[in-house]
Amino acid sequence: MKTYRIIHDDCFNWLKTQPANSIHAVCTDPPYGLAEFSEKELHKLRKGKGGTWRMPPEIGGCRRDPLPRFTTLTNDQKNQIRIFFQEWGQHLMRVIVPGGHVCAAGTPALQYLVQGAMADAGFEIRPAILRLYNGFRGGDRPKNAEKEYPEVCVTPRSAYEPWMLFRKAISEKTVAQNLKKWGTGGLRRLNAEKPFPEILHSSRTPEAEKKIAAHPCLKPQKLMRVLVRALLPLGQGIVADTFMGAGSAIAAAEAVSYVSVGIEIDRTYYEAASAAVPLLADLYPGFSGDCADEAPQDSRRA
Repeated sequence: MKTYRIIHDDCFNWLKTQPANSIHAVCTDPPYGLAEFSEKELHKLRKGKGGTWRMPPEIGGCRRDPLPRFTTLTNDQKNQIRIFFQEWGQHLMRVIVPGGHVCAAGTPALQYLVQGAMADAGFEIRPAILRLYNGFRGGDRPKNAEKEYPEVCVTPRSAYEPWMLFRKAISEKTVAQNLKKWGTGGLRRLNAEKPFPEILHSSRTPEAEKKIAAHPCLKPQKLMRVLVRALLPLGQGIVADTFMGAGSAIAAAEAVSYVSVGIEIDRTYYEAASAAVPLLADLYPGFSGDCADEAPQDSRRA
């Protein structure tokens, strides 16, 4: 039986209409290059040329995904990002139940902006979860001077992705009392013997999943199921993805038998999610996010 809803709307508008204390957790991959996700720039991305998206060349026969140009953000644009996340956090603060967690994918260069904004909105900053994987971002020699400076890289080669964790303060005296009243306050352990870890090894998103759900930032199901499962400590409640994209978090919630709701402002991605969620949820039968022991893989094999 389907236990999810997906909605085509601006999540800010949607959050304003929701009852207070009606969502138990949020798992999402928010936009950071706000200009990149405008209608104008997404149109250019889908055409495959022009705009602010970087279209990397093939390396070693591996086709690289388009990437937002985070390094080109001005101070004003960075301030806009902080304002954006502070407003988002303020809306979530009203809607999420006491003790509920928000788990948001980030990029190391902009993580400080989001954490500061969410703290200003009233959330507690919890330890971030690190997704370790072989990425392509960074490690490049100085542009147009590669031969002149062959032993120089401008930034380190990316090897991790932070999933920032925030919690709305509990309303009761103890976490145990909050769990009894709201079902929230902690994270779900992998099992009785294994706590949820800070580090998750992850491959890049498999091609089979990309063929199902076309989105430049699609996250792998084996990662998303581990993250989503952890956010409801008692396995009960509603998980929301306010920037749904092609539906990877909603599919993960469906696969682990959680009730969920996804909101997506872009019509094309909303329609992609409508078709992709059940197909992604059906992948990897038997994997319900209670194991985080996936070994690191060479990204070129994913």
